[in-house]
Amino acid sequence: MTGQTVFRIEDMTCGHCEKTVVKALAEVLPGSIVTIDLAARKAVVEGDAALAEQAIREAGYTPVRQG
Repeated sequence: MTGQTVFRIEDMTCGHCEKTVVKALAEVLPGSIVTIDLAARKAVVEGDAALAEQAIREAGYTPVRQG
């Protein structure tokens, strides 16, 4: 699925976590827009949701798609 997807990432708790998630997403979705709200533990990703979810998991985090 392509478009904008919101992921809740409960185990993204600090700036280092945020950078790790952004880097992982940039590797699989180069040029896509990623917005992180660390306080809410959410990531908004433009692009392929399945690729984004897989990248976040491979980076060591547990994304949950928000509907």
